[in-house]
Order: sequence, then C-alpha cells, then structure tokens
Amino acid sequence: MSELLIQNLKFDESGLITAVVQDDDTEEVLMVAHMNAESLARTLQSGQTWFWSRSRQQLWHKGETSGNTQRVVDLRLDCDGDALLVRVNPNGPACHTGQRTCFFQNARELEAPKPTKGEEKNETRIERAESPLSLVSVAAMDLGILVQDLYKLIQERKDQRPEGSYTSYLFNSGLDKILKKVGEESAETIIAAKNAGEDEGRQQLSAEISDLLYHLLVLMVEREVSLQDIVAELNSRAGKPANPKHAK
Repeated sequence: MSELLIQNLKFDESGLITAVVQDDDTEEVLMVAHMNAESLARTLQSGQTWFWSRSRQQLWHKGETSGNTQRVVDLRLDCDGDALLVRVNPNGPACHTGQRTCFFQNARELEAPKPTKGEEKNETRIERAESPLSLVSVAAMDLGILVQDLYKLIQERKDQRPEGSYTSYLFNSGLDKILKKVGEESAETIIAAKNAGEDEGRQQLSAEISDLLYHLLVLMVEREVSLQDIVAELNSRAGKPANPKHAK
C-alpha cells in the first residue's frame, strides 16, 4: 500500500508534501507539517506520525522525546494528490508550546493597539509582550525546539555512552556526580545574577543559566523525567488540563 500511495502523490521540488494533522475524535486541526517519501513510509509502517523537519533537515518522529505521539487512524490525499490529511488519536498536546493545537492564536490578536503620542501605559506594554508574534513568543518557540533536541541528544549519550563525551562521563559517574554539578551550576548562576548589571554581566548570567539547564536535563534523563512530565506539571500549576478534550 505504501509504495502505491507514494507513487500517486505529487511531492514538491524538495521532495516534500504538506500534511494536515486532524484529531479524529474532535475533528480539530492540530498541526501542519511536511512529509517526504521516507517519513510517509514510516508513518504507514509504524502507525504513528513521522515528518521531515525543513529547519533541521532530518526525519522526526512526533512525540519521540515529549511522549506526545499521534496514532494514525486514517490517511487521505486531496483531489490533486499534493496534500495529505492525517487523522490521528493524539497522546497529549500537538504543539511544542504545550497547547493542544498549534492553531491556538487568534489572528485578530495580531492587531496590537497603537499607543497615542506620549502614552506608555502598563496595559499597552503587557499586550505587546503577550502578542502571539512577539519576540518573546518566537524566542520561546525556538527555546522549546532546542530543549527538545538537547534532551534527545542527552538521552542518546546515556544509551550509547560514546568515549570522550562529557555527558557520557556524567552518566558513567552516577547520580551523585550529576547532583553535585547541578548544585555547582546553581551556585554559579546565583553569583552571576548578583553581578548581572551590565551587558557583560547579563551575558555571563545567560551562560550560567544555560549550563544549569543542561545539567538539569541530564538529571531528568538520569531519573527518567520526561519533558512532557514538566509540561504537565506546569500546565497543572497554571490551571490547564494536561490533555483537554473538546466536544464535537
């Protein structure tokens, strides 16, 4: 079936085809991604969604690191054969931000109010900061992708233990060593924060926070805490359900 289907599809010049992922239960559109012939074949063989990442130029199995897999229920092609509709049963949020769907942003919210001359109210500044396409939001999405990639790499280091890898060294040294490094990086972050008055100080603080995040991820992998566990906990604290269901 997979070979016949692939032969009847119209991939673009990059060998990709658009895949619209829809919740089979609620009929809600969860995300839009791209597939090539290999990721489509893996999707059909495994029964879970696989895509091609244009930014990273590699295959990715949805939910491999977060646990938010998607079980394929049905797969349809459009009348021109240049797009796919993938109906799934999702195991958790589709969006890396923790939202159930990637389409949680209202287009009207992009029309941020323009302050009058000389008017700088706190409400206006807050609305700008929370605008869906603000620099903060974009940076958060980039950070989410980077954290997922780093978590996956750390997991691979734990499984494979390549020689010369610092991450392998930490896992080989055991939990106490990892905890010691988390403690050291926490202390260094505190010290850097006390001195973060100028640009150079902020750069140093950013470096220390990055080191701390890395060692926390190592600890998570060692103690088998997934990124989804953290997302679920944060959603709980924010009063959001971990996997909300919507009625038809």
